[in-house]
Amino acid sequence: MKELQPINQHVLLDLTESRIKQTASGIIIPDTVEEKPMFAKVLSLSTIENAEINVGDTVLFKKYSGTEIEFEGRKYLLMAYADILAKVVETEKI
Repeated sequence: MKELQPINQHVLLDLTESRIKQTASGIIIPDTVEEKPMFAKVLSLSTIENAEINVGDTVLFKKYSGTEIEFEGRKYLLMAYADILAKVVETEKI
């Protein structure tokens, strides 16, 4: 089995969710028209000292950052760690 392992302070994000979108009237919106997602799940990260994210976290990243990759039938986004803007965390309601 092959896997992608990021190096040089890069992060691998999962973009495999279905991107086929449809309006209420049944019109299919193709990928080329739809905006790129800005949230994704962290699958792997290179050796990064004091990293603030972990594998499995959902993160918000810069809109036009990273390189989209299709590898063994799945879609990924490989980006620099510095392009991660925030981590989605669960909090208690006050």
